[in-house]
Amino acid sequence: MLKDNSPDLEAAAKILPPGVAISWGLVKEPQRGPKRELSITQIVEAAVAIADRDGLPAVSMARVAASLGYTPMSLYRYIPSKDDLLILMQESVGHITIPPEGEESDWREGLRGFVRASIQVYVEHPWFGDIPISGAPITPNNLRMVDWALRSMRGLDLNEFEKMSIVLLLASYARSTGMMMRDLDRFVKAGASPEAFNGLEYGSALKQLVSPERFPDLHPLIMSGAYVGETENEHGNESPIADDLDFGTERILDGIEHYLETKKGK
Repeated sequence: MLKDNSPDLEAAAKILPPGVAISWGLVKEPQRGPKRELSITQIVEAAVAIADRDGLPAVSMARVAASLGYTPMSLYRYIPSKDDLLILMQESVGHITIPPEGEESDWREGLRGFVRASIQVYVEHPWFGDIPISGAPITPNNLRMVDWALRSMRGLDLNEFEKMSIVLLLASYARSTGMMMRDLDRFVKAGASPEAFNGLEYGSALKQLVSPERFPDLHPLIMSGAYVGETENEHGNESPIADDLDFGTERILDGIEHYLETKKGK
């Protein structure tokens, strides 16, 4: 947290949304009551626990307050609105362990780790992807993730625009794949089988319905079983989605590498 009360920081606190300012430690917490301590951290942890257990729609200031033994008005003294609470929830679960500098062998490994860590947030906290994207990440933990990805590209012949475009590409891929893996997990927990999610249960029906005349390029995949995951996972992952994730990540990294080689040739 930032401790400096300089005019510049005070000005920043006025510009930023309250939840973001709180995440940076720019807002002082109210004085604690005499009976029992309450803090922003406690409020956020309680909200995350509710969301992890019952989903994002279950999170309200009233329910969070009740779980802590307080009235909703008590929470508003610490966090001005539910929107600010959501910002702080995202910031909280984004606090992941980033490998120390120098531990990763090369830029591909660093970016690979960035993608996998980003995906894990969506899997461990299924509600995370239910919060709409409202702009560029500007809270500390989110920026730590961006900094990690940029660190991995430090030695590459890329300008600032190219680096940020790559971060956006990888973050978008992680988001879409993470939400797909999250949905699979939800589907299975609801009592369905992974085979139903992947379409494996319907493979035989699709082989009858998908004709080479109507679907000339899809037909070979259907007949081979690759479309519904009948074939064995190449990387030995638990699901075809995880296998697809590894394949897709490597192809994105191949594309970046090819782009770097193209720049060298110019």
